Amino acid sequence: MAGAVLNPINTRLDAKNIALILKHSEAKLFFVDYEYLEIAKKALELLITSEMSRMPLVVVVDDIESPTGIRLGELEYEQLVHQGNPSYVPEEITDEWDPITLNYTSGTTSEPKGVVYSHRGAFLSTLSLILGWEMGTEPVYLWSLPMFHCNGWTFTWGIAARGGTNICIRNTTAQEMYTNIVSHNVTHMCCAPIVFNILLEAKPHEYNPITTRVQILTGGAPPPAPLLEKIERLGFHVVHAYGLTEATGPALVCEWQEKWNELPSENQAKLKARQGVGILTLADVDVKNFNDMRSVPRDGKSIGEVCLRGSSIMKGYLKNEKANSEVFKNGWFFTGDVGVIHQDGYLEIKDRSKDVIISGGENISSIEVENVIMRHNNVVEASVVAMAHPRWGESPCAFVILTKNSQVKEVDIIAHCRSNLPGFMVPKKVKFVEELPKTGTGKVQKNHLRAIAKTFVVLEKSNQTNKKTSQVVNKEKPRYCDRTQQEQILAFSRL
Repeated sequence: MAGAVLNPINTRLDAKNIALILKHSEAKLFFVDYEYLEIAKKALELLITSEMSRMPLVVVVDDIESPTGIRLGELEYEQLVHQGNPSYVPEEITDEWDPITLNYTSGTTSEPKGVVYSHRGAFLSTLSLILGWEMGTEPVYLWSLPMFHCNGWTFTWGIAARGGTNICIRNTTAQEMYTNIVSHNVTHMCCAPIVFNILLEAKPHEYNPITTRVQILTGGAPPPAPLLEKIERLGFHVVHAYGLTEATGPALVCEWQEKWNELPSENQAKLKARQGVGILTLADVDVKNFNDMRSVPRDGKSIGEVCLRGSSIMKGYLKNEKANSEVFKNGWFFTGDVGVIHQDGYLEIKDRSKDVIISGGENISSIEVENVIMRHNNVVEASVVAMAHPRWGESPCAFVILTKNSQVKEVDIIAHCRSNLPGFMVPKKVKFVEELPKTGTGKVQKNHLRAIAKTFVVLEKSNQTNKKTSQVVNKEKPRYCDRTQQEQILAFSRL
């Protein structure tokens, strides 16, 4: 209404990245919640040293019930609103293609980029999601998803459009989520699959039984089928969506078909893990070969790059024509995700294009390997990356978080994989870690894991006494050397 463009900043970023965003976006007003005053102060100090031509005005948002009185300049949000003019005539949108928000990507593989959304794109995406999710009037929505992530997947606007109630929480803890779900009769919430683990691992004093079904829209990373099975047993109904910052949030939804209800729960979970079909207002979605623009066959096996087109796709990256030219081609936006299309037209992501493992000429989907590892009862989280192999070029390397007090060994995980995967897809190395390096939006930073995997060396055994023995020994599990000390690897994994 003020004629401004909103730029929600990731609260998990460090001062350096916040300063870069403020400078790149040429921000005029900087709204800061009292909880983040220290990091905002550091970011502003960095801006001063960078000789920014015009510093933004800072507005502190204080706690209403228990004001802290802390300021970072002269302006305070409630006082600023109080000084406003109630009879002010809001700015009219003369062009629906005008920008409405600027969202910086968290980027698992590259530097953050400023994504420009249009009013038209935001409207269409919001409309599609409240229709596709069958959201009725007056929903009660729990904000377990950060609003800085694609404007809360457009539900900052969607909940207002349906006359809903926003339940805001400061921390995504099991106790806070369960308490609010039960006390406010929450009907809807969104989250990345990592939040499923938080809900599933709740201690007895943190857990509250859910009496009414809660609709969960999940995305951000493909949810493993075993995880979907577990979370639905607690009373949640999961809808899987696929999207990215550049698509104004979710672009595909796994639309459920009634006939699937008759299938075993394991099969249902596998179907639900697919990314699905395009939202109603997306013009088109396809899986193509980037070089010749040919669509892949709908056989669930032929892989290509997922591409989208329609009014809900971003206007482009701010001040970055080079990046724009790399992702747009013949009116299509190429996502960088590798996927397949099944015979029924449902799309399934197999990997990020940079995360596909090529072993002996065979393409290995790291997501497929991760899903199998996640089926192990003692596994909380898993991430698989490529590791150098003297014979096959690359082989899978798994980083695994186990349940507390688990006695599972590397050989157990490898044996589990061998029972459920073709031999070439079985990880040649399993590394147990306490946590996985992640972006501010919860995506695993596989570039960090690949750097750690480079420190592992495969040493194959050989026996020159006779040919037959040599062949058998070569099939045995390779031994590994570590080029770095254990402490260095653990420190790196905490980045």
